[in-house]
Amino acid sequence: MSNSNKRGTVKVINGRYRPDGSFHYNYPNTPIYDEAGKLMGVTNPRDLTHIHAYGGESQFFSSLKDGEIWGTKCENPDCEHTGTVNLPYKIYCPDCLKKAIPVNLTATAIKSATVHTFMVTERTGAFNTLEKPIRFINIEFEGVDTILMSYLSVGEPKVGMRVVPIFRKVEPTFTILDLSWVPLGTSVEKLPDGFSFSK
Repeated sequence: MSNSNKRGTVKVINGRYRPDGSFHYNYPNTPIYDEAGKLMGVTNPRDLTHIHAYGGESQFFSSLKDGEIWGTKCENPDCEHTGTVNLPYKIYCPDCLKKAIPVNLTATAIKSATVHTFMVTERTGAFNTLEKPIRFINIEFEGVDTILMSYLSVGEPKVGMRVVPIFRKVEPTFTILDLSWVPLGTSVEKLPDGFSFSK
């Protein structure tokens, strides 16, 4: 297979991305006709591989496979909001722009996560991989100054419901979809395939 036909891969060498292969494939157009045989247009199929760099956020995504949730905290004494804890993970404090300190929020999530708001939807974006209906939930945590958006894998959401995190430890995707939630008291047998509790 020539380099131009090889699906794209990326390695990091000396701190730099080194792409190899093809990241974009074109396919022949297909005509679109109406019922009378009149040409109305063409399909324009493409196969595109996108490189999504995590940079300083890689700790958050990497830790999900280990059953951990990491956030960040501002410890700048000159910041008006020093001590602010953020989840989702923020590399820099949004108030003073100083580098934030990673903090393990797994125990906090297990002990205090509740549904702040929710939305159930049957319609999603083109590349959605979650089963519908999707039960999106916004989660608040004790001592955390922000709210995390995620999804409920078991049951029906209610405002104020206590939930606990579950993690895709089998064949993780290294995306936010590796973190989901279930109502407190959910048994292991009810968890989706590949997911388990923290430890």
